[in-house]
Amino acid sequence: MEQIKTVDIHDKVFEETYTAHIQRNGANWLGQIPDVPKVKCEAPTEAVLLKTLEKKLHEALIAEEEAWEKQFEEDVKAGRLDHLAEKAIKNYREGKYRSVDELQNTSSYIDQT
Repeated sequence: MEQIKTVDIHDKVFEETYTAHIQRNGANWLGQIPDVPKVKCEAPTEAVLLKTLEKKLHEALIAEEEAWEKQFEEDVKAGRLDHLAEKAIKNYREGKYRSVDELQNTSSYIDQT
């Protein structure tokens, strides 16, 4: 096996860049994205490998997003987030809140709860 090379792969939809580890293994190329363990593949050329990694990365990101959304919906329906809404309402009534504009203009945010 040859030495591992690192290559940045950018997902245009999620606007995120990930580092792929690729290497030649005999006649084929192996690749993986350590930050997304499900993304691993083998291809006959480096170009095909990079294209396949890009496609598999996007599919994995979509799957993660769908799983997150499903879990969020289940949590909302089950009332597991109600305490957060109640806390927000309480803080609002007590004047312990900041506008989004104010938060964007401060360099750090200190929890006022």
